[in-house]
This record gives sequence, structure tokens and C-alpha cells, in this order.
Amino acid sequence: MASAFPHQPTVDHAPREQTDVVIGRDEPIDVLRVLSCDTAQQILAALTEEPGTASDVAADVDASLQNVTYHLDRLCDAELIAPVKTWYSEKGKEMTVYAATTERLVVRFDASADRSPAERDRS
Repeated sequence: MASAFPHQPTVDHAPREQTDVVIGRDEPIDVLRVLSCDTAQQILAALTEEPGTASDVAADVDASLQNVTYHLDRLCDAELIAPVKTWYSEKGKEMTVYAATTERLVVRFDASADRSPAERDRS
């Protein structure tokens, strides 16, 4: 039986070239907390290669759908991935398609956070 919904149309998504994460002394970095888990890292790597649904990602990283959904939510909150499309199953159920928001994540330390304003002005 043919569906009125497109099953898996092409996803046109262009992530940012680079995202910088700056570590300062006073503020916790959510991105690093989210990525401290191996499963989250595997999910991000899979979505960097190609966009996919939660069930696609679960199959790619060999994890439960519940575990993957938890990490997808955290990765979205940290703005490392984003919903980019909606696909429909053969039964017409909506499925969110996720993709990485950046091609490169750069972590750097903010040395100026440890210095006083007067010291920063001299450099």
C-alpha cells in the first residue's frame, strides 16, 4: 500500500563550520558534561556522518532507543545537534530527523578569565 507521506526524503542540512567552547574559571560548561559519556560521543559522531532518526542512531551505536533518546535530548539542549526534518514511517508516524550543528568543535581555555581587567588591558 502506497503512503501519502514521503518516507525518507533527502535532508538538506549545512552545519556550521566551527563552534568554539571557551572554558573560563567561573562557569560550568554543559557541552563538556554532555560529551563526557561515550554513548553521547558515538551519537554525535553518527549524526556528523549523516542525519538520522532516533531509531537509526540507536541501530548505528548499538544502544537502546530509550538511552539514545535521553542523549539526543541532552545533545539538543547543548546545541550540538538539532532537529532538521520530519520523516514519516510507513504507518504515517512522525519521526524527527537529527543532525549535527557543527563540523568542528574547538575547546579552548580563556586565559583572560584568570587575570584582572588591568592585566588584560596590558596584554
